[in-house]
Amino acid sequence: MNEIKQVSGTCIPLILDDIDTDRIIPARFLRCVTFDGLGEHAFEDDRQQNPNHPFDNAKYQNSSVLLAGRNFGCGSSREHAPQSLMRWGIKAIIAESFAEIFFGNCTALGVPAVTASSTDVDELGRRVEADPQLEVKVDLVAKKVTAGDFSCDIDILDSARDALLSGQWDFMTLLLENQEFIKQTAEKIPYLSQFA
Repeated sequence: MNEIKQVSGTCIPLILDDIDTDRIIPARFLRCVTFDGLGEHAFEDDRQQNPNHPFDNAKYQNSSVLLAGRNFGCGSSREHAPQSLMRWGIKAIIAESFAEIFFGNCTALGVPAVTASSTDVDELGRRVEADPQLEVKVDLVAKKVTAGDFSCDIDILDSARDALLSGQWDFMTLLLENQEFIKQTAEKIPYLSQFA
């Protein structure tokens, strides 16, 4: 199982409220059959309108932690939004709050979406802007974020935290590891094994 206990890396600050999924990945990119290639289009329209967008800023390239504001991922329930962030390289998101479906989609992809207080998000943002190479560690075991000498508490639903820590978030691996049990169960179902 793919257990996720900590995510570490540099951080990209995008501390705005109510970032909706259409801003994260515009609707015209939803026609894809697979999610391949969505990473390069994350925040496509925002980036075109703002040449200083953090996702285009060289000092934040290769960041694996995204720092956001309140109600991140609101709007439509498209799974493409967290898929595009993950494929851009984001492995964890810290925000004041998340839209519920976006949060669930992140967990299903193995991308921890943790919350921190407004004060802590702002302080972490100041530190990251002052030092873009500052390593930020999201620790799901300790429920802490650390960055240099800064540390703050984080929160995440217990069910999501348990799924990430145990590896149960990865449904495909879970299915593959339980093939024999699934086969035994299927053999007991009359319409699967005793059908004339």
